[in-house]
Amino acid sequence: MDKSMMKGIAVGGLAMVVLGAGAVTGYEALNKPKFADVVAVKEVTQTVVTPRERCDNVQVRHQAPVKDEHRVAGTLIGGVAGGLLGSNIGGGNGKKLATVAGAVAGGYAGNQVQKNMQRNDVVTTTERRCRTVKLKSQRLVGYDVTYRLEGQEGKVRTSFQPGATLPVKDGQVVVTPPPELRS
Repeated sequence: MDKSMMKGIAVGGLAMVVLGAGAVTGYEALNKPKFADVVAVKEVTQTVVTPRERCDNVQVRHQAPVKDEHRVAGTLIGGVAGGLLGSNIGGGNGKKLATVAGAVAGGYAGNQVQKNMQRNDVVTTTERRCRTVKLKSQRLVGYDVTYRLEGQEGKVRTSFQPGATLPVKDGQVVVTPPPELRS
């Protein structure tokens, strides 16, 4: 055997080993699973609190403004009426005393009547009252997916709702949305 024949055998043998290894790797790649079976899907939500202003029109009662805070009108009218009534009683000095007593009692009574009327004199107005309320809502965050790949269970979170299977690449589950779901 000459040297060139030996070289040819060595190179040929090396080429066979390389081709054989490539074939085994290619065979293994072809036999790896392309999909994982989805076992369970659970929605993951988050509570979102949104402040909002809520306003209502409310009827409010206020005491009406007083024009005669010393109640002079009630005192004068009551005094005159009391004096007139007192002057009809008795005669002589008794009549004068009854007139003065009637005027004093009538003045006091008129003052108290005006006081009660002013206290009960109310005005109703409409006021707008606002307050902040917190509205709660649920926002979908994603999906917790339990899958089975080559007899083993695993969990991943996806941003999309998967179907019956998830794609597998290089032995790992792919969690990016498929092209038709991307926006």
